[in-house]
Amino acid sequence: YSGAFVCLEILLGGLVWILVASSNVPLPLLQGWVMFVSVTAFFFSLLFLGVFLSGMVTQIDANWNFLDFAYHFTVFVFYFGAFLLEAAATSLHDLHCNSTITYGVQPLLNDNQYNINVAATVFAFMTTACYGCSLCLALRRWRP
Repeated sequence: YSGAFVCLEILLGGLVWILVASSNVPLPLLQGWVMFVSVTAFFFSLLFLGVFLSGMVTQIDANWNFLDFAYHFTVFVFYFGAFLLEAAATSLHDLHCNSTITYGVQPLLNDNQYNINVAATVFAFMTTACYGCSLCLALRRWRP
């Protein structure tokens, strides 16, 4: 069990959550999934770490190596998709749309939202990489 990677997953996933939320989610169709995955993974990773740190692993009769693998596989797949969607949302910076409020053509993302989304994309990639490393370690523990 690699607690260091889980701590990094929690830290970096929390940063993704904070950054996407601070951009005011200008593209809810794309970034809604990113918010869902980052918030859900943050809380389940905290719960997962708490179970291992509290010693409940020895009290609950389960195949923890398989559960560790299954959890990290699922979250890795979801976070990879969230990373791709966040990168897609960030790439729409130069796309212009008509705005009826200001009666002109406005960029889809302003410069501040673009910068925040770039940081969120980088941290989403780093979080995905941490979940991938945890997945590899869990696979090595699960398979003899």
